[in-house]
Amino acid sequence: MSSPQATTIRSISPSDSIEELAALLHRSYATLGKMGLNYTAVDQTLEVTLSRMKGGVCLVATDANGRIIGTAMFYPHGRSGDTPWFDRPEVAKCGQLAVDPPFQERGIGARLMDAVEDAARAAGASEIALDTAESATHLIDWYGRRGYRFIEYAQWEGKCYRSVILSKPLQLTPST
Repeated sequence: MSSPQATTIRSISPSDSIEELAALLHRSYATLGKMGLNYTAVDQTLEVTLSRMKGGVCLVATDANGRIIGTAMFYPHGRSGDTPWFDRPEVAKCGQLAVDPPFQERGIGARLMDAVEDAARAAGASEIALDTAESATHLIDWYGRRGYRFIEYAQWEGKCYRSVILSKPLQLTPST
């Protein structure tokens, strides 16, 4: 099993399998699906996976063998859309954070979030925001421990749950 130190965080490359990435998302979001939450990543098609990658940077976590075991999307500020907060010019967005279930609870999600936050800082954003289901309290609590605060609610078309928009002010330099 991989340790967080043996994990590499990098941008997705053309040689990476989108099928593998979509399957990872399905596995990672399965528990949320079993909670009755119809997150897009529960069952998104390859076309939707590619579409969600447009306009952003897809980061992947790979194990020592190069296998994708985690992912997160970074969307630069001013190009997020969809809610008043996401529309703010200083707010970047994180989306589709996922870690393969056998690798969860090892700090890989935190490293992916660190990478997204670093990308937002490098792009000049002063805030990084995301959304999750209001009833996914375990995720809201985790983001809260990372410094994210509640901003507003959103009701996405086709979703059976209300989302919370969470945001975090970014320091000029990454914390060490």
